[in-house]
Amino acid sequence: MSLKDELDKLRAASVERFPPETLATMQGATKDLIASGIAEQSASEGSAAPDFSLPNAHGEPVASEALWGDGPVVVSFYRGGWCPYCNIELKALQDRLPEIEALGARLVAISPETPDNALTTQEKNEIGFDVLSDDGNRVASAFGLTFRLPDAVNDLYRGFGIDLETSNGEASQTLPVPATFVIGKGGTVIKAFVDADYTRRAEPDEVIAALKEADE
Repeated sequence: MSLKDELDKLRAASVERFPPETLATMQGATKDLIASGIAEQSASEGSAAPDFSLPNAHGEPVASEALWGDGPVVVSFYRGGWCPYCNIELKALQDRLPEIEALGARLVAISPETPDNALTTQEKNEIGFDVLSDDGNRVASAFGLTFRLPDAVNDLYRGFGIDLETSNGEASQTLPVPATFVIGKGGTVIKAFVDADYTRRAEPDEVIAALKEADE
């Protein structure tokens, strides 16, 4: 089953599970975010990826200079371990990690979660790549991905038991648009997969194809 198929299955189950007014609020927020043009304003192919240094789930700093100084890097921005769509994507990337590494590439995931919560996400999904904590979404902002979650949606999330302030360690209600970038040695964006609809993600096949194309 492709990643798209898994995400579509989850989306269909959500339509069945949530009442119409809840779905209308969440879907309306997604439509507004798409209309804002944020995806078109994010880091694009051919641009220089922003430099950063972020802690991994164990608190160890991981610097972009070291990442793409050695070869290509796949950088996946996700919303948090509380997001089922993100967990499905992380697992799909983990399944293809051997192929990604065989192409000489490194894979890292970035979210606004605190290191402790990132470690929980990493362990829950049995992830073998670094999960980095982007405090206050500073790096996501540099990539042009940050937006503020509407109060109405945040209230719904609280009702679901999702507390972004606890998860992220701050109260801004900002999140990254989920996105995956393939960044070449030296820091140039080779491929950008950005969609303001958080239920849609880059297929690992597309990521691997971009790595193979960069290797030619």
